[in-house]
Amino acid sequence: MAQKAKISIVPMTSEHLDAVAALERLCFPNPWSRAMFAEELDNALSAYLVALDEAGTVVGYAGLQVILDEGTILNIAVHPDARRRGIASQLLQVFLNFAEGNHLAFLTLEVRASNYDAIALYGSRGFREVGRRKNYYEHPREDALIMTKELTP
Repeated sequence: MAQKAKISIVPMTSEHLDAVAALERLCFPNPWSRAMFAEELDNALSAYLVALDEAGTVVGYAGLQVILDEGTILNIAVHPDARRRGIASQLLQVFLNFAEGNHLAFLTLEVRASNYDAIALYGSRGFREVGRRKNYYEHPREDALIMTKELTP
């Protein structure tokens, strides 16, 4: 495994939108648009983070939406050249800390059934598979696993 990345995790701002949209296109076959991320920045229910390397380059991002006491992790992505260095884990930990600090009942997310690295990461943090959405993803068509972590009050 590669050395753990030295990154800064900061709230996403409009200044990060171009880099996040480019990273989204690189990581996903059906990427969100820049406008979709811009809308999320204006959504009072959503929080987005970016991971910046030592040069200030966006190497990852993550989004969370909270409604009442329920949190949904909308996306986590890391640049392919920066993977396996703990960046996704660090982003996820910020959301776990937020959820616990704000007394959320649970966090939930969806992940491609074939994304074994992500499933292992989520499992290591206490997320468990609670359902499956058949043929949820396209390009390629694939099921989504619904994973949830219940948080103690």
